[in-house]
Order: sequence, then C-alpha cells, then structure tokens
Amino acid sequence: MKQGWYKNKWAVVALHVFAWVLLYSLPYLLKPSYQDPERKHSPDHDAWSVFSYVYYTALVGFFYLNALIYIPTFVYKKRYLEYAASLLTVLLALYSMRYAFEMVFLKAHKIDIKPAILFTFFTSFFVLSSSTAYQMIKDRLLNERLASEKVKENLQTELSLLRSQVSPHFMFNVLNNMVALARKKSDALEPSLIKLSSLMRYMLYETDEQKVPLVKESEYLQSYIDLQQQRFGKNVTIVSQLDAPETGYEIEPMLLIPFVENAFKHGTGMIMDAMIDIQLEVKEKVLYFTVKNKYNNIPMEVKDKTSGIGLANVSRRLNLLYDQQHKLDIHKQDGWFSVLLQLNLH
Repeated sequence: MKQGWYKNKWAVVALHVFAWVLLYSLPYLLKPSYQDPERKHSPDHDAWSVFSYVYYTALVGFFYLNALIYIPTFVYKKRYLEYAASLLTVLLALYSMRYAFEMVFLKAHKIDIKPAILFTFFTSFFVLSSSTAYQMIKDRLLNERLASEKVKENLQTELSLLRSQVSPHFMFNVLNNMVALARKKSDALEPSLIKLSSLMRYMLYETDEQKVPLVKESEYLQSYIDLQQQRFGKNVTIVSQLDAPETGYEIEPMLLIPFVENAFKHGTGMIMDAMIDIQLEVKEKVLYFTVKNKYNNIPMEVKDKTSGIGLANVSRRLNLLYDQQHKLDIHKQDGWFSVLLQLNLH
C-alpha cells in the first residue's frame, strides 16, 4: 500500500521544525509593539536574547531526549527510579545553565534564585509533559496499527484456508455426478461436461478475486443445480429461482454454494418425496438467499470427511467477511431444514 506523504521522513521533520518555530515565535509575535529603546539596545537585553536561543535549543533537545531515549529505556521497562534520576539531572543542568549565564554575562547584581528555579521548573515541566504525551500517543497509535494489520493478515489467512476447502469438495461432488451419468450412459453426459467445463473455468479464473459479480455467482449456482437435476432426475423435486441483478452488486466467490451442497447431501437419498427449494433475490441492496430441503430424522451415515466445508465454517467465513452486515438463520421444522441468509450488499 502506498504510504501517505505525511508519513515520509522529510514530512515528519518539516512538521516538527514548523511546530518548534511557531511555538518559540509566539512570545515575539504577541509582545507589545512599543518598547523602551534604551532597554532594547542594552547589553543585558542582547545577552538575554542570545541566552534565550541557547536555552530554547536545550529544551528542544530535552524534548527528544525524553521522547526517544528516556521513555523507551526507562518508562516502558518500569525503571522509574532511573527515569526520575535522569530527569533530575536534566533539570539541574538547565538551572545550572541559567545560573552560569547570569553570573558570567549579566552585570553584577543580586541573583534571585526563586524566580529562576520556577522559570526553569515550569518550562521544563511543560516540555516534559508534551514530550511524554507525544511519544506515548505515537507509540500507542503505532501498536494499534500493527495489531490491526496483524488481525487483518490473520483474517486473510483464515479466509484463504476456508476458500481453499470449497473448490476440492465441490469438484469431488460434481465428478461423482459425471460418473453416475456415465454409468447410465445418459445422453445428458455431454451437456453436463460442457457445464462442468464452464464451472471449472469459473473456479480457476474467477475465484482468485476478492469479489465477483453476483450474477456470475448466480450462474455458477444454477449450473450446479442443473448438474444435480440431471443426476437425480425425477427422484428429487428441485425448485430454484435465482433473480440476481445483471449489474451493480458483488459477492465473495463461492460463498453460497456450501448451502446448496448441504441441501443435496442431506435432502436426497432415503427421503420420501425429496424436495429442494432454492431462492435468491435482491431487495433494496439486501441479498435474500433461502435454501430448504426435506430431511430424514433417522441417522443414515457417518459424515464423509470430503463432503464439504460444513455450515459451521460457512458461518465463520460470513462473520469474517461481513461481520454485522449479515444475518444467518438455520433451523429445522416440520421435516424441513431451512437456511435463510440476509446479506447487505455494497
């Protein structure tokens, strides 16, 4: 991903320089326009001006010393006594700088210690507070960004694993259909192979995308349903109506097929008047996908490990992809197993 200009080193340095220049220019920008000319050109005034630049430069150094060295070295490692000792050393150094300046460069006069200490303390405390807040907020934002990227990477890895489970299972089931048609020497084998070729093309070249047009996913489902209809013939009544808009909506590839596979797995076999009902429609940017199948309460076989990725994994995949943007209802009632998926489309 392209990095924002404001994260480049030159931009960061420029912003810091601008902030310091603005901050230390305020006393000069806001001072009264009038001033005693004699005082303005006095030796003491010139000496104080020079000292101010030196002192402010020392404060800038203190800001980055605390932010870049003291905070990571002492505070984050809970070495508080060493941190306090280091700060005290800096404060003494700053005060000593001011005291030495007054002793050497100013005219002989009585040095008032209390104002000097208060001035040094408050300016140092302001710089210390700003420095600590700056570094801690910066580190927290960095940690949150890294954690977010890690979570996103883990989700992408998990989604890739889930998606990788879909294609092999689907192909296994479709190839079983082809074997059944071949054994029957059915004339439907050739059109079935053509449909299978179309499905494979979709699976190989379309499903690597993050999302595909909903109409293509709908065509994919319909081809699968047609293949199953050819396989079961009149033994299973299949009702399907897939009304996907031609344009405007996209969906994660192969997101819906596990529900259909599950219906054919558990809705066929030793079931009287077997029936599967599949409906898809879009209303006001919401996808409504319903799959119903009759089922037999009598346990018939042990679950085949190659039968599909399972509805639990499909639900997990939906939670990862759409979070609060979907609603999935699965229930059994009156001999029917029903799945209703509502998905907000963007």
